Amino acid sequence: MSVRVARAARAWARSMSGRRGFSNWPRPPPAAVDVAALLREATAADGGSRDTEAAAGRREPGQCSVLLFPGQGSQVVGMGRGLLRYPRVRELYDAARRVLGYDLLELSLRGPQEALDRTVHCQPAVFVASLAAVEKLHHLQPAVTENCVAAAGFSVGEFAALVFAGAMEFSEGLYAVKIRAEAMQEASEAVPSGMLSVLGQRQSKFTVACLEAQEHCRTRGIENPVCEVSNYLFPDCRVISGHLEALQFLQKNSSKYHFRRTKMLPVSGGFHTSLMEPAVEPLAQVLKAIDVKKPLVSVHSNVDGNKYMHARHIQKLLVRQLVSPVKWEQTMHAIYQRKKGTAFPRTFEVGPGKQLGTILKSCNLQAWRSYSHVEVLEADEDPEQPL
Repeated sequence: MSVRVARAARAWARSMSGRRGFSNWPRPPPAAVDVAALLREATAADGGSRDTEAAAGRREPGQCSVLLFPGQGSQVVGMGRGLLRYPRVRELYDAARRVLGYDLLELSLRGPQEALDRTVHCQPAVFVASLAAVEKLHHLQPAVTENCVAAAGFSVGEFAALVFAGAMEFSEGLYAVKIRAEAMQEASEAVPSGMLSVLGQRQSKFTVACLEAQEHCRTRGIENPVCEVSNYLFPDCRVISGHLEALQFLQKNSSKYHFRRTKMLPVSGGFHTSLMEPAVEPLAQVLKAIDVKKPLVSVHSNVDGNKYMHARHIQKLLVRQLVSPVKWEQTMHAIYQRKKGTAFPRTFEVGPGKQLGTILKSCNLQAWRSYSHVEVLEADEDPEQPL
């Protein structure tokens, strides 16, 4: 281990020793998840400033990096297998077992897929796999994590982005994800609901479609029907969430609203709508108890695409995110907007799947040309192959 990394690990361990509260929470070992400490040291080396934007201004844009963290739906049996030979990854999974009360690594590696797909399991699984992928990335290309200027995560991926950026510690972030997932699972079981991916076109009538689907539900005796856009993915592509009856109505009448293709997503409920209201209070309570800090790297919120400004801002918007649409398309524009001729940063998707890369390609082709994915399924056969 280099002297720099060793110093960072000791700094992280000291920060752990000063924690108050949550004495009954299992803590990760001092060597786990030291990326936030590395970022602290990197900003100190830039003259003691915590302003990553100022530090980024002293680098060429092409030398900077952006990290994207995937969300629920990216999980697949076998994820994590390609990460286990890297330092601290097994320690992450050991810490996760203590927080969750079950063997997350075993479930991630061997399934079954039906169990992994359950909201209560897949959200923690994607969270841990994504941060384990960061460990791999830092081991192979340390300059990428040290020169990171922005991060964003899709839905539950936002928690991983915040842990990476030093806004919350690993165990506390994972515990918040656990409570969030359990609350969302319970809320989804209360009402038959789901999510429908819709590939539209310029003349697609998303708003009209949702209103008419709600009216259809009322004729079937459903009170207070929910049908609304829950994810803005890329131009003319949306996810609509709500009562199953409403989503089935949209599928049957897709040509009327000029939808090119519709597909039900393999999730258990109508996430990011008012149907998740019962999950708001449990998450709000745990976030109030967590020591949330200002991120060392700019992290963009799903709620509006803007950067988080301070700790209370994070606590407020993470709760609102449960019942608000994920504005991912808007987030991509906010991160990659730049003057003509300015180089784009290198982008790394850290976690299972390449869905965020596919979306980035549709949002900003030039930015996508500098995109890479950190593989989590199988170990690289060629040790010289970086990712």
